[in-house]
Amino acid sequence: MTFVKKQIPFTFTGQFSKLFLDYTEQNKSLKSLYSHHFDLASVKKYLAENTFSYVERNVLVNELKKQNESITLSGLSIKNINSLSDANTFTITTGHQLCLFTGPLYFIYKIITAINTCEYLNKVIPDRHFVPVYWLASEDHDFAEVNHAHVFGKKITWNSEQTGKVGSFSLDGMQEVIAELEQIVGESESAKKLVTLLKDAYSKTNLTEATRYLVNELFGEYGLVILDGDSKNLKQAFKAEIEKELFSSFSHKAVTETSEYLKQQGYSTQVNPREINLFYAKDGIRERFERTGDGFSVLNTQLRFSKTEIETLLQNEIEVFSPNVILRPVYQQKILPNLAYVGGPGEIAYWLQLKKEFDTTGTHFPVLLPRKFALIIDATSKNKLQKLQLQAVDIFTDTESLIKKIISADTEQINFSGEKEKLAAVFASIKQQAEATDKTLSGTVEGELQKTLKGIENIEQKIVRALKTKNETAINQLKGIKQKLFPEDSIQERYDNFSQFWIRNENFIADLKEAFETELDDLSGYLLLSGED
Repeated sequence: MTFVKKQIPFTFTGQFSKLFLDYTEQNKSLKSLYSHHFDLASVKKYLAENTFSYVERNVLVNELKKQNESITLSGLSIKNINSLSDANTFTITTGHQLCLFTGPLYFIYKIITAINTCEYLNKVIPDRHFVPVYWLASEDHDFAEVNHAHVFGKKITWNSEQTGKVGSFSLDGMQEVIAELEQIVGESESAKKLVTLLKDAYSKTNLTEATRYLVNELFGEYGLVILDGDSKNLKQAFKAEIEKELFSSFSHKAVTETSEYLKQQGYSTQVNPREINLFYAKDGIRERFERTGDGFSVLNTQLRFSKTEIETLLQNEIEVFSPNVILRPVYQQKILPNLAYVGGPGEIAYWLQLKKEFDTTGTHFPVLLPRKFALIIDATSKNKLQKLQLQAVDIFTDTESLIKKIISADTEQINFSGEKEKLAAVFASIKQQAEATDKTLSGTVEGELQKTLKGIENIEQKIVRALKTKNETAINQLKGIKQKLFPEDSIQERYDNFSQFWIRNENFIADLKEAFETELDDLSGYLLLSGED
Protein backbone atom coordinates (compact mmCIF):
# COMPACT_ATOMS: atom_id res chain seq x y z
CA MET A 1 0.00 0.00 0.00
CA THR A 2 1.25 3.44 -0.89
CA PHE A 3 0.41 6.16 1.59
CA VAL A 4 -0.99 9.41 0.28
CA LYS A 5 0.90 12.03 2.25
CA LYS A 6 0.43 15.64 3.08
CA GLN A 7 2.96 17.64 5.06
CA ILE A 8 1.84 20.44 7.34
CA PRO A 9 3.92 22.82 9.48
CA PHE A 10 4.75 21.78 13.03
CA THR A 11 3.10 24.96 14.31
CA PHE A 12 -0.24 23.95 12.79
CA THR A 13 -0.56 20.89 15.03
CA GLY A 14 -0.29 22.51 18.46
CA GLN A 15 1.79 19.49 19.54
CA PHE A 16 5.21 21.04 20.02
CA SER A 17 7.05 23.17 22.55
CA LYS A 18 8.41 26.62 21.77
CA LEU A 19 11.94 25.29 22.28
CA PHE A 20 11.53 22.57 19.66
CA LEU A 21 9.85 24.91 17.18
CA ASP A 22 12.56 27.54 17.62
CA TYR A 23 15.24 24.89 17.08
CA THR A 24 13.71 23.71 13.80
CA GLU A 25 13.41 27.35 12.69
CA GLN A 26 17.03 28.10 13.72
CA ASN A 27 16.13 30.83 16.19
CA LYS A 28 19.28 32.80 16.95
CA SER A 29 18.80 32.49 20.74
CA LEU A 30 19.57 28.75 20.48
CA LYS A 31 22.52 28.76 18.09
CA SER A 32 25.11 28.64 20.88
CA LEU A 33 23.58 25.38 22.11
CA TYR A 34 24.49 23.20 19.11
CA SER A 35 27.28 23.02 16.57
CA HIS A 36 25.61 22.32 13.21
CA HIS A 37 22.01 22.24 12.01
CA PHE A 38 20.26 19.46 10.08
CA ASP A 39 20.85 20.52 6.48
CA LEU A 40 23.22 19.07 3.90
CA ALA A 41 25.65 22.00 3.86
CA SER A 42 25.99 21.86 7.66
CA VAL A 43 26.50 18.09 7.59
CA LYS A 44 29.32 18.42 5.05
CA LYS A 45 30.92 21.10 7.20
CA TYR A 46 30.60 18.90 10.29
CA LEU A 47 32.34 16.02 8.52
CA ALA A 48 35.16 18.31 7.43
CA GLU A 49 35.70 19.53 10.98
CA ASN A 50 35.33 16.29 12.99
CA THR A 51 37.37 13.13 12.49
CA PHE A 52 36.35 11.17 15.63
CA SER A 53 39.98 10.26 16.20
CA TYR A 54 39.16 9.41 19.83
CA VAL A 55 36.78 6.57 18.89
CA GLU A 56 38.31 3.12 19.34
CA ARG A 57 36.81 1.69 16.18
CA ASN A 58 38.19 -1.83 16.46
CA VAL A 59 36.84 -2.15 20.01
CA LEU A 60 33.46 -0.99 18.72
CA VAL A 61 33.42 -3.43 15.80
CA ASN A 62 34.49 -6.39 17.93
CA GLU A 63 31.87 -5.56 20.56
CA LEU A 64 29.13 -5.29 17.92
CA LYS A 65 30.06 -8.67 16.48
CA LYS A 66 29.99 -10.21 19.95
CA GLN A 67 26.67 -8.63 20.92
CA ASN A 68 24.92 -9.71 17.74
CA GLU A 69 26.09 -13.33 17.67
CA SER A 70 22.68 -14.56 18.84
CA ILE A 71 20.71 -13.10 15.91
CA THR A 72 20.80 -13.61 12.17
CA LEU A 73 22.12 -10.40 10.65
CA SER A 74 21.42 -9.35 7.09
CA GLY A 75 24.33 -9.06 4.70
CA LEU A 76 23.94 -5.29 4.79
CA SER A 77 24.07 -5.14 8.59
CA ILE A 78 27.23 -7.28 8.59
CA LYS A 79 28.77 -4.99 5.98
CA ASN A 80 27.82 -1.93 8.02
CA ILE A 81 29.37 -3.33 11.21
CA ASN A 82 32.63 -4.15 9.42
CA SER A 83 32.70 -0.74 7.77
CA LEU A 84 32.86 0.98 11.16
CA SER A 85 36.56 0.14 11.35
CA ASP A 86 37.08 2.58 8.44
CA ALA A 87 37.76 6.22 9.33
CA ASN A 88 35.40 7.31 6.52
CA THR A 89 32.38 5.59 8.11
CA PHE A 90 30.00 7.49 10.38
CA THR A 91 26.82 6.62 12.23
CA ILE A 92 23.36 8.13 12.45
CA THR A 93 22.05 7.01 15.82
CA THR A 94 18.70 6.85 17.53
CA GLY A 95 17.92 5.27 20.86
CA HIS A 96 14.90 4.22 22.84
CA GLN A 97 13.76 2.32 25.88
CA LEU A 98 13.07 -1.39 25.57
CA CYS A 99 9.31 -0.99 25.31
CA LEU A 100 7.01 -4.02 25.22
CA PHE A 101 6.45 -5.03 21.57
CA THR A 102 8.38 -1.78 20.66
CA GLY A 103 5.81 0.38 22.48
CA PRO A 104 4.34 3.42 20.68
CA LEU A 105 4.61 4.08 16.96
CA TYR A 106 7.27 6.74 17.25
CA PHE A 107 9.74 3.99 18.23
CA ILE A 108 9.34 2.80 14.64
CA TYR A 109 9.45 6.35 13.24
CA LYS A 110 12.80 7.10 14.90
CA ILE A 111 14.52 4.06 13.44
CA ILE A 112 13.11 4.63 9.95
CA THR A 113 14.31 8.25 10.07
CA ALA A 114 17.83 7.08 10.91
CA ILE A 115 17.79 4.47 8.12
CA ASN A 116 16.44 6.86 5.48
CA THR A 117 18.92 9.57 6.46
CA CYS A 118 21.81 7.15 5.97
CA GLU A 119 20.50 6.07 2.59
CA TYR A 120 20.16 9.68 1.50
CA LEU A 121 23.65 10.66 2.71
CA ASN A 122 25.20 7.59 1.09
CA LYS A 123 23.84 8.87 -2.23
CA VAL A 124 24.83 12.51 -1.93
CA ILE A 125 28.19 12.04 -0.15
CA PRO A 126 29.52 8.91 -1.88
CA ASP A 127 33.09 9.22 -0.57
CA ARG A 128 31.83 8.60 2.99
CA HIS A 129 29.72 5.78 4.40
CA PHE A 130 26.82 6.18 6.82
CA VAL A 131 25.44 3.48 9.10
CA PRO A 132 22.09 3.57 11.00
CA VAL A 133 22.41 2.57 14.66
CA TYR A 134 19.73 1.76 17.21
CA TRP A 135 21.01 2.23 20.77
CA LEU A 136 19.35 -0.21 23.16
CA ALA A 137 18.51 1.69 26.36
CA SER A 138 19.12 -1.49 28.34
CA GLU A 139 20.37 0.29 31.46
CA ASP A 140 17.15 2.21 31.98
CA HIS A 141 15.36 1.26 35.20
CA ASP A 142 11.92 2.83 34.77
CA PHE A 143 9.97 -0.38 34.20
CA ALA A 144 6.58 1.37 34.35
CA GLU A 145 7.46 3.23 31.14
CA VAL A 146 8.27 0.09 29.15
CA ASN A 147 6.00 -2.66 30.50
CA HIS A 148 2.94 -1.99 28.35
CA ALA A 149 1.63 -1.54 24.82
CA HIS A 150 -1.67 -0.27 23.42
CA VAL A 151 -3.22 -2.40 20.67
CA PHE A 152 -6.64 -1.53 19.23
CA GLY A 153 -7.32 0.59 22.30
CA LYS A 154 -6.52 -2.24 24.74
CA LYS A 155 -3.66 -1.83 27.20
CA ILE A 156 -1.49 -4.94 27.51
CA THR A 157 0.74 -4.91 30.59
CA TRP A 158 3.63 -7.13 31.62
CA ASN A 159 3.77 -7.24 35.41
CA SER A 160 7.03 -8.09 37.12
CA GLU A 161 8.61 -7.55 40.53
CA GLN A 162 12.13 -7.44 39.11
CA THR A 163 14.30 -4.39 39.79
CA GLY A 164 17.41 -2.81 38.37
CA LYS A 165 18.30 -2.47 34.71
CA VAL A 166 15.27 -3.44 32.62
CA GLY A 167 17.48 -4.96 29.94
CA SER A 168 18.53 -7.64 32.41
CA PHE A 169 14.95 -8.61 33.30
CA SER A 170 14.12 -12.24 32.66
CA LEU A 171 11.01 -12.77 30.57
CA ASP A 172 8.94 -14.64 33.11
CA GLY A 173 5.24 -14.09 32.50
CA MET A 174 5.61 -13.09 28.87
CA GLN A 175 3.72 -16.17 27.67
CA GLU A 176 0.54 -14.83 29.29
CA VAL A 177 1.17 -11.33 27.91
CA ILE A 178 1.49 -12.63 24.35
CA ALA A 179 -1.60 -14.79 24.85
CA GLU A 180 -3.50 -11.63 25.77
CA LEU A 181 -2.28 -9.95 22.59
CA GLU A 182 -3.31 -13.01 20.60
CA GLN A 183 -6.88 -12.60 21.81
CA ILE A 184 -6.90 -8.96 20.71
CA VAL A 185 -5.40 -9.32 17.21
CA GLY A 186 -7.49 -12.29 16.16
CA GLU A 187 -6.72 -15.29 13.98
CA SER A 188 -5.90 -13.87 10.56
CA GLU A 189 -2.77 -15.18 8.85
CA SER A 190 -1.02 -11.86 9.46
CA ALA A 191 -2.01 -11.95 13.14
CA LYS A 192 -0.59 -15.46 13.44
CA LYS A 193 2.69 -14.31 11.85
CA LEU A 194 2.89 -11.42 14.29
CA VAL A 195 2.28 -13.65 17.30
CA THR A 196 4.92 -16.11 16.10
CA LEU A 197 7.42 -13.26 15.70
CA LEU A 198 6.76 -12.03 19.22
CA LYS A 199 6.89 -15.52 20.72
CA ASP A 200 10.29 -16.04 19.07
CA ALA A 201 11.53 -12.69 20.35
CA TYR A 202 10.34 -13.07 23.92
CA SER A 203 11.64 -16.60 24.25
CA LYS A 204 15.13 -15.10 24.66
CA THR A 205 17.00 -14.85 27.95
CA ASN A 206 16.18 -11.24 28.86
CA LEU A 207 14.50 -8.06 27.64
CA THR A 208 17.63 -6.78 25.91
CA GLU A 209 17.95 -9.91 23.80
CA ALA A 210 14.21 -9.96 23.04
CA THR A 211 14.27 -6.36 21.84
CA ARG A 212 17.45 -6.93 19.82
CA TYR A 213 15.83 -9.89 18.07
CA LEU A 214 12.56 -8.07 17.37
CA VAL A 215 14.19 -4.88 16.07
CA ASN A 216 16.54 -6.89 13.86
CA GLU A 217 13.61 -8.84 12.40
CA LEU A 218 11.76 -5.61 11.62
CA PHE A 219 14.66 -3.52 10.31
CA GLY A 220 17.65 -5.77 9.67
CA GLU A 221 17.14 -5.87 5.90
CA TYR A 222 17.88 -2.12 5.82
CA GLY A 223 21.29 -2.56 7.39
CA LEU A 224 20.39 -1.39 10.89
CA VAL A 225 23.09 -1.97 13.50
CA ILE A 226 21.95 -2.61 17.08
CA LEU A 227 24.23 -1.55 19.94
CA ASP A 228 23.95 -2.10 23.69
CA GLY A 229 26.00 0.44 25.67
CA ASP A 230 25.89 -1.81 28.75
CA SER A 231 29.32 -3.22 27.97
CA LYS A 232 32.54 -3.43 30.01
CA ASN A 233 34.66 -3.07 26.88
CA LEU A 234 32.84 0.04 25.70
CA LYS A 235 32.75 1.65 29.14
CA GLN A 236 36.52 1.32 29.34
CA ALA A 237 36.65 3.94 26.58
CA PHE A 238 34.56 6.21 28.82
CA LYS A 239 36.59 5.65 31.98
CA ALA A 240 38.19 9.10 32.05
CA GLU A 241 34.78 10.80 31.87
CA ILE A 242 33.33 8.56 34.59
CA GLU A 243 36.25 9.37 36.86
CA LYS A 244 35.95 13.09 36.13
CA GLU A 245 32.25 12.97 36.94
CA LEU A 246 32.82 11.21 40.25
CA PHE A 247 35.54 13.52 41.50
CA SER A 248 34.64 16.90 39.98
CA SER A 249 30.92 16.71 38.98
CA PHE A 250 31.81 18.35 35.68
CA SER A 251 28.44 17.71 34.03
CA HIS A 252 26.39 19.37 36.80
CA LYS A 253 28.14 22.72 36.40
CA ALA A 254 28.06 22.69 32.60
CA VAL A 255 24.41 21.68 32.26
CA THR A 256 23.24 24.00 35.04
CA GLU A 257 24.78 27.00 33.25
CA THR A 258 22.97 26.11 30.03
CA SER A 259 19.71 25.46 31.87
CA GLU A 260 19.87 28.92 33.43
CA TYR A 261 20.46 30.45 30.00
CA LEU A 262 17.43 28.63 28.58
CA LYS A 263 15.24 29.84 31.44
CA GLN A 264 16.42 33.41 30.86
CA GLN A 265 15.38 33.06 27.23
CA GLY A 266 11.90 31.96 28.29
CA TYR A 267 12.23 28.22 27.67
CA SER A 268 11.42 25.28 29.93
CA THR A 269 14.20 22.77 30.58
CA GLN A 270 13.74 19.05 29.95
CA VAL A 271 16.15 17.52 32.48
CA ASN A 272 17.80 18.53 35.73
CA PRO A 273 21.40 17.48 36.44
CA ARG A 274 22.43 15.78 39.68
CA GLU A 275 25.67 16.44 41.49
CA ILE A 276 26.80 13.04 40.19
CA ASN A 277 25.06 11.81 37.05
CA LEU A 278 25.95 8.16 37.43
CA PHE A 279 24.11 5.13 38.75
CA TYR A 280 25.46 2.04 40.44
CA ALA A 281 24.03 -0.87 38.44
CA LYS A 282 24.54 -4.45 39.63
CA ASP A 283 22.54 -7.42 40.96
CA GLY A 284 19.09 -5.90 40.53
CA ILE A 285 20.20 -2.47 41.76
CA ARG A 286 20.32 0.72 39.71
CA GLU A 287 20.55 3.63 42.13
CA ARG A 288 22.29 6.98 42.09
CA PHE A 289 25.77 7.61 43.40
CA GLU A 290 25.96 10.40 45.97
CA ARG A 291 28.97 12.08 47.52
CA THR A 292 29.18 11.40 51.26
CA GLY A 293 32.00 13.25 53.00
CA ASP A 294 35.24 12.08 51.39
CA GLY A 295 33.59 9.02 49.88
CA PHE A 296 30.51 7.87 48.04
CA SER A 297 27.24 6.14 48.82
CA VAL A 298 24.55 4.52 46.70
CA LEU A 299 21.07 5.89 47.32
CA ASN A 300 18.52 3.52 48.93
CA THR A 301 21.21 0.93 49.73
CA GLN A 302 23.84 0.27 52.40
CA LEU A 303 26.63 0.55 49.85
CA ARG A 304 29.47 2.92 50.78
CA PHE A 305 32.81 3.49 49.05
CA SER A 306 35.89 5.38 50.15
CA LYS A 307 37.91 7.27 47.55
CA THR A 308 40.29 4.34 47.33
CA GLU A 309 37.48 1.81 47.04
CA ILE A 310 35.78 3.77 44.27
CA GLU A 311 39.06 3.90 42.36
CA THR A 312 39.38 0.13 42.75
CA LEU A 313 35.80 -0.28 41.50
CA LEU A 314 36.66 1.84 38.48
CA GLN A 315 39.66 -0.33 37.78
CA ASN A 316 38.00 -3.71 38.24
CA GLU A 317 34.27 -3.26 37.60
CA ILE A 318 33.82 -0.33 35.25
CA GLU A 319 30.61 -1.94 34.00
CA VAL A 320 28.73 -1.12 37.24
CA PHE A 321 28.89 2.59 36.47
CA SER A 322 25.78 3.49 34.50
CA PRO A 323 25.39 6.99 32.95
CA ASN A 324 22.06 8.72 33.46
CA VAL A 325 20.26 10.87 30.87
CA ILE A 326 22.78 13.69 31.37
CA LEU A 327 25.89 11.60 30.75
CA ARG A 328 24.56 8.92 28.39
CA PRO A 329 24.70 11.18 25.29
CA VAL A 330 28.39 11.94 25.92
CA TYR A 331 29.09 8.23 26.42
CA GLN A 332 27.25 7.38 23.22
CA GLN A 333 29.15 10.02 21.29
CA LYS A 334 32.48 8.93 22.79
CA ILE A 335 32.26 5.34 21.56
CA LEU A 336 30.57 5.96 18.18
CA PRO A 337 31.76 7.97 15.15
CA ASN A 338 28.34 9.58 15.31
CA LEU A 339 27.37 12.35 12.90
CA ALA A 340 23.78 12.86 14.06
CA TYR A 341 21.31 11.86 16.73
CA VAL A 342 17.69 11.29 15.67
CA GLY A 343 15.23 12.25 18.39
CA GLY A 344 11.80 13.55 19.23
CA PRO A 345 10.94 16.92 20.77
CA GLY A 346 11.81 15.90 24.33
CA GLU A 347 15.15 14.43 23.29
CA ILE A 348 16.10 17.43 21.18
CA ALA A 349 15.23 19.62 24.17
CA TYR A 350 17.55 17.86 26.61
CA TRP A 351 20.38 17.51 24.07
CA LEU A 352 20.28 21.29 23.74
CA GLN A 353 21.17 21.47 27.43
CA LEU A 354 24.37 19.45 26.92
CA LYS A 355 26.65 21.38 24.52
CA LYS A 356 28.89 22.78 27.29
CA GLU A 357 29.17 19.33 28.84
CA PHE A 358 30.40 17.98 25.50
CA ASP A 359 32.87 20.84 25.15
CA THR A 360 34.27 20.06 28.60
CA THR A 361 35.10 16.49 27.52
CA GLY A 362 36.38 17.38 24.04
CA THR A 363 33.68 15.16 22.50
CA HIS A 364 32.03 16.12 19.19
CA PHE A 365 28.47 17.36 19.65
CA PRO A 366 26.29 15.70 16.99
CA VAL A 367 23.83 17.20 14.57
CA LEU A 368 20.40 17.00 16.23
CA LEU A 369 18.00 15.57 13.70
CA PRO A 370 14.23 15.61 14.41
CA ARG A 371 12.61 12.26 13.77
CA LYS A 372 9.69 11.94 11.41
CA PHE A 373 6.25 12.73 12.80
CA ALA A 374 3.14 11.21 11.28
CA LEU A 375 -0.57 10.68 11.79
CA ILE A 376 -1.98 7.65 9.98
CA ILE A 377 -5.57 8.22 8.89
CA ASP A 378 -7.34 5.04 7.87
CA ALA A 379 -9.67 5.02 4.86
CA THR A 380 -12.83 4.81 6.98
CA SER A 381 -11.89 7.87 9.02
CA LYS A 382 -10.83 9.75 5.91
CA ASN A 383 -14.18 9.08 4.23
CA LYS A 384 -16.11 10.15 7.32
CA LEU A 385 -14.14 13.39 7.49
CA GLN A 386 -14.97 14.10 3.86
CA LYS A 387 -18.68 13.49 4.49
CA LEU A 388 -18.45 15.90 7.41
CA GLN A 389 -16.93 18.40 4.97
CA LEU A 390 -13.68 18.42 6.96
CA GLN A 391 -10.14 18.16 5.65
CA ALA A 392 -7.60 15.76 7.19
CA VAL A 393 -5.65 18.73 8.59
CA ASP A 394 -8.76 19.83 10.51
CA ILE A 395 -8.27 16.89 12.85
CA PHE A 396 -5.72 18.92 14.89
CA THR A 397 -8.41 21.52 15.68
CA ASP A 398 -10.11 21.13 19.07
CA THR A 399 -13.33 19.11 19.11
CA GLU A 400 -15.71 21.93 20.07
CA SER A 401 -14.47 24.12 17.23
CA LEU A 402 -14.97 21.25 14.80
CA ILE A 403 -18.50 20.66 16.09
CA LYS A 404 -19.28 24.32 15.44
CA LYS A 405 -17.85 23.93 11.97
CA ILE A 406 -20.07 20.90 11.30
CA ILE A 407 -23.24 22.74 12.30
CA SER A 408 -22.06 26.03 10.78
CA ALA A 409 -24.41 25.70 7.79
CA ASP A 410 -27.35 25.88 10.17
CA THR A 411 -25.83 28.27 12.70
CA GLU A 412 -25.05 30.82 10.00
CA GLN A 413 -28.80 31.47 9.94
CA ILE A 414 -28.75 32.16 13.69
CA ASN A 415 -27.68 35.75 13.84
CA PHE A 416 -29.48 38.11 16.19
CA SER A 417 -26.99 40.93 15.85
CA GLY A 418 -29.50 43.07 13.96
CA GLU A 419 -32.11 42.53 16.63
CA LYS A 420 -29.56 43.36 19.34
CA GLU A 421 -28.74 46.62 17.59
CA LYS A 422 -32.45 47.50 17.38
CA LEU A 423 -32.88 46.71 21.06
CA ALA A 424 -29.92 48.90 21.93
CA ALA A 425 -31.52 51.76 19.99
CA VAL A 426 -34.91 51.22 21.69
CA PHE A 427 -33.33 51.16 25.15
CA ALA A 428 -31.25 54.23 24.32
CA SER A 429 -34.51 56.09 23.59
CA ILE A 430 -36.08 54.78 26.80
CA LYS A 431 -32.97 55.75 28.73
CA GLN A 432 -33.07 59.27 27.33
CA GLN A 433 -36.73 59.73 28.35
CA ALA A 434 -36.13 58.16 31.78
CA GLU A 435 -33.14 60.41 32.49
CA ALA A 436 -35.21 63.45 31.57
CA THR A 437 -37.51 62.52 34.43
CA ASP A 438 -34.95 61.16 36.91
CA LYS A 439 -31.24 60.67 36.17
CA THR A 440 -31.00 57.84 38.71
CA LEU A 441 -33.19 55.71 36.44
CA SER A 442 -30.32 55.42 33.94
CA GLY A 443 -28.85 52.39 35.74
CA THR A 444 -32.21 50.68 35.87
CA VAL A 445 -32.66 51.00 32.10
CA GLU A 446 -29.11 49.78 31.45
CA GLY A 447 -29.68 46.78 33.72
CA GLU A 448 -32.87 45.85 31.88
CA LEU A 449 -31.00 46.05 28.56
CA GLN A 450 -28.32 43.63 29.80
CA LYS A 451 -31.00 41.21 31.08
CA THR A 452 -32.70 41.28 27.69
CA LEU A 453 -29.41 40.72 25.82
CA LYS A 454 -28.57 37.86 28.20
CA GLY A 455 -31.98 36.33 27.45
CA ILE A 456 -31.25 36.48 23.73
CA GLU A 457 -27.86 34.77 24.29
CA ASN A 458 -29.63 32.01 26.22
CA ILE A 459 -32.00 31.53 23.30
CA GLU A 460 -28.98 31.33 20.93
CA GLN A 461 -27.36 28.65 23.12
CA LYS A 462 -30.58 26.63 23.21
CA ILE A 463 -30.82 26.77 19.42
CA VAL A 464 -27.18 25.61 19.13
CA ARG A 465 -27.90 22.72 21.51
CA ALA A 466 -30.91 21.81 19.42
CA LEU A 467 -28.73 21.84 16.29
CA LYS A 468 -26.19 19.62 18.03
CA THR A 469 -28.99 17.14 18.73
CA LYS A 470 -30.09 17.40 15.12
CA ASN A 471 -26.46 16.69 14.04
CA GLU A 472 -25.87 14.10 16.75
CA THR A 473 -24.80 11.35 14.34
CA ALA A 474 -22.25 13.57 12.65
CA ILE A 475 -20.90 14.82 15.97
CA ASN A 476 -20.56 11.29 17.34
CA GLN A 477 -18.67 10.29 14.20
CA LEU A 478 -16.31 13.22 14.71
CA LYS A 479 -15.72 12.31 18.35
CA GLY A 480 -15.02 8.71 17.31
CA ILE A 481 -12.41 9.82 14.79
CA LYS A 482 -10.79 12.14 17.32
CA GLN A 483 -10.63 9.32 19.87
CA LYS A 484 -9.05 7.00 17.29
CA LEU A 485 -6.38 9.48 16.23
CA PHE A 486 -5.91 11.12 19.63
CA PRO A 487 -6.51 8.23 22.05
CA GLU A 488 -6.78 9.14 25.73
CA ASP A 489 -6.01 12.79 24.88
CA SER A 490 -2.63 11.73 23.54
CA ILE A 491 -1.76 11.41 19.86
CA GLN A 492 -1.65 8.24 17.80
CA GLU A 493 2.13 8.03 17.41
CA ARG A 494 2.66 8.30 21.17
CA TYR A 495 0.05 5.68 22.01
CA ASP A 496 -0.72 3.00 19.41
CA ASN A 497 1.56 0.02 18.81
CA PHE A 498 2.73 -0.88 15.30
CA SER A 499 1.13 -4.33 15.51
CA GLN A 500 -2.42 -3.13 14.87
CA PHE A 501 -1.26 -1.62 11.58
CA TRP A 502 1.08 -4.46 10.64
CA ILE A 503 -1.59 -7.19 10.84
CA ARG A 504 -3.64 -5.23 8.29
CA ASN A 505 -0.62 -4.63 6.07
CA GLU A 506 2.51 -6.74 6.41
CA ASN A 507 4.37 -4.17 4.32
CA PHE A 508 3.55 -1.49 6.88
CA ILE A 509 7.16 -0.67 7.76
CA ALA A 510 8.29 -0.67 4.13
CA ASP A 511 5.37 1.61 3.21
CA LEU A 512 6.23 3.95 6.06
CA LYS A 513 9.85 3.99 4.98
CA GLU A 514 8.81 5.01 1.48
CA ALA A 515 6.46 7.70 2.79
CA PHE A 516 9.19 9.08 5.06
CA GLU A 517 11.77 9.41 2.29
CA THR A 518 12.88 13.00 1.92
CA GLU A 519 15.94 15.14 1.49
CA LEU A 520 17.82 16.11 4.64
CA ASP A 521 16.95 19.78 4.20
CA ASP A 522 13.23 18.96 4.26
CA LEU A 523 12.86 17.05 7.51
CA SER A 524 10.58 19.54 9.23
CA GLY A 525 6.82 19.22 9.17
CA TYR A 526 4.13 16.79 10.32
CA LEU A 527 3.00 14.12 7.87
CA LEU A 528 -0.60 13.10 7.43
CA LEU A 529 -0.62 9.63 5.90
CA SER A 530 -3.79 8.15 4.46
CA GLY A 531 -4.32 4.86 2.70
CA GLU A 532 -6.77 2.06 2.12
CA ASP A 533 -7.73 -0.41 4.85
